[in-house]
Amino acid sequence: MRGSLILLGAAAGVAVSLVTTQPQLLLDGAGAQAAAAVPNHPFALFRDVFERVRADYVEKPDDGKLIESAINGMLAGLDPHSSYMDARRFRNMQLQTRGEFGGLGIEITMEQGAVRVMALIDGTPAARAGIMANDIITHLDEKPVRGLTFDQVVGNMRGPVNTKIKLTIMREGQHKPVEVSITRKIIHVPSVRSWMEGDDVGFIRITQFNEQTTDALKKAVADLTAQSGNELKGFIVDLRNNPGGLLEQAVSVSDAFLEKGEIVSTRGRVASETQRFHAHAGDLAKGKPLIVLINGGSASAAEIVAGALQDHRRATVIGTRSFGKGSVQSIIPLGSGNGALLLTTARYYTPSGRSIQAKGISPDIEVLQDMPEEAGARDDTQSEASLRGHLKAEGAEQPGSQSYIPPDSKDDNALHMALDLIRGIAHNPAYPPNPKTAVLDIE
Repeated sequence: MRGSLILLGAAAGVAVSLVTTQPQLLLDGAGAQAAAAVPNHPFALFRDVFERVRADYVEKPDDGKLIESAINGMLAGLDPHSSYMDARRFRNMQLQTRGEFGGLGIEITMEQGAVRVMALIDGTPAARAGIMANDIITHLDEKPVRGLTFDQVVGNMRGPVNTKIKLTIMREGQHKPVEVSITRKIIHVPSVRSWMEGDDVGFIRITQFNEQTTDALKKAVADLTAQSGNELKGFIVDLRNNPGGLLEQAVSVSDAFLEKGEIVSTRGRVASETQRFHAHAGDLAKGKPLIVLINGGSASAAEIVAGALQDHRRATVIGTRSFGKGSVQSIIPLGSGNGALLLTTARYYTPSGRSIQAKGISPDIEVLQDMPEEAGARDDTQSEASLRGHLKAEGAEQPGSQSYIPPDSKDDNALHMALDLIRGIAHNPAYPPNPKTAVLDIE
């Protein structure tokens, strides 16, 4: 869309774009006259119901809340990712994309009144308190969340720094609710962390895609190269449980490892508004072998990176099938103090033309984790295809996949497979040897 800044983010890693124009959400004068003149006009029905509620409800309703509830209901009927953001939620979203916000460090989604933990930001109060992906939050400070809107849930979890909140959660495999007390902190989001695996492999974990991600990635590659004495055998990029972020950052991260070619395209209802994003010459890893780790919690921007590197055969993708969030939303500001509209406007496609909507990215090499019984993790977790009212897939839809990551790296089967491939201990069945490509080809 013209004049837009594409983002991928929000609680479930949705794709969004900031649009500078402000479309008419209500009828203009001519449209209102038409609604009045035609009894069966849809807006006439809305007007009649609105006026009847205002006049006859048992208590005097707040007009603003009525309108907001009507907007929320209208958008909720479209798909799981279209919604209205009031001014506070809009500001919070803008802060989060800059890499700093207040709260617990928890990514949530809401479906049919249930609040589910999608992912945790490393090193935050929620992560330290033992909250896990796929936990269901039932109460906040002993008050039920059912009946609250998404904004109300988020607003209740956020609050002054150093104040406490008690979460009551239900966890798969446990019969009784679990109560966890968490102290709120300012959440600084270092989207990239890196370290050496042994003395020959650079490990880079990207937790989300915010404004700092590409610069942090470049620094991580430079630091790892220096630490190894320029003797690295390859890199592992970990995108597991990454819920998304800014599309421009997903594009630039993909571009960092590609020499040329398309990275992603977005296609909406109007063919003329199709956008294509292409790579520029220059491979940050200088052709060294590259492994990308994904799982059932890798969504949206993370799937764009994995799909681009996989389609160009620049990386071997290891793990379990990704979440399958393949639609694009537009954030449309509604004027001063009125928040913004989050509206699904397009699907995105990998370089080979694949739509991953409700299907996800299938890894080149599937590696399952050995899950301890007390972890409460499931093999078949929530995915885009399991969300009520989701956009249908182009082809067969896929269920969720494992999103568990062992807390101790020695138990991380996907990591061990990646290390064995880079070090030549294991073979790569995904692609035949091709010396003309910079893909991981191990004999």
